[in-house]
Amino acid sequence: MILYPAIDLKGGRCVRLERGAMASATVFNDDAAAQARTFEQAGFEWLHVVDLDGAFAGRPVNRDAVLAILNAVRLPVQFGGGIRDRAGIEAWLEAGVARIILGTAALRDPALVRAAARDHPGRIAVGIDARDGKVAVQGWAETSDMDAASLARRFEDAGVCAIVFTDIARDGMMAGVNVAATMALAEAVSIPVVASGGVSGLDDIRALLANGGKRIAGAVIGRALYDGRIDAGAALALARGG
Repeated sequence: MILYPAIDLKGGRCVRLERGAMASATVFNDDAAAQARTFEQAGFEWLHVVDLDGAFAGRPVNRDAVLAILNAVRLPVQFGGGIRDRAGIEAWLEAGVARIILGTAALRDPALVRAAARDHPGRIAVGIDARDGKVAVQGWAETSDMDAASLARRFEDAGVCAIVFTDIARDGMMAGVNVAATMALAEAVSIPVVASGGVSGLDDIRALLANGGKRIAGAVIGRALYDGRIDAGAALALARGG
């Protein structure tokens, strides 16, 4: 299992939200590039970066901070937030992003996701963020009538490399990852699933390993790394051993 330390950007700074509420932002580092280097030095193999402002605006907002991260580390970066068209996808891939996460576009423009996945094999992921099982978009500000599994099945044969699944109710709350919902999604499709939202301790990683097998390919960790609830070395050893 791959562990993805999260760098969520608001106003160029590394923050963590509670259930996606921008007003709840806690700033953990003013220097996004320095935070990226810290995660690289800790031994992580990937970074998970989100432009929170961009997700709400529907366009890139924290471009300078993302470019600083890309220039600061050699780690591959999966990045999402405000990418809604082909030009944005191409620009970020050319800038050095290893994997693009498309969330709102996956719901509203599935043809875009399919075309991008076809043209960029292994570099397009779908972000599915669910509130009470229903997909939320536009920075989680809007909740649709579609359930997570139905959206995931749209891309079963599209060639997307992963689904990043977030249970919004757990995100930033240190309440534990929603293993049941993550497993249900992983069983619904053959696409590898990355769990996100609520990872608060090593027991969450153990639970994902025990229940997910090869179906759950990774986990995004945010607040628990920043506040020291999860030791990076111990988490990486556990994930690699699993």
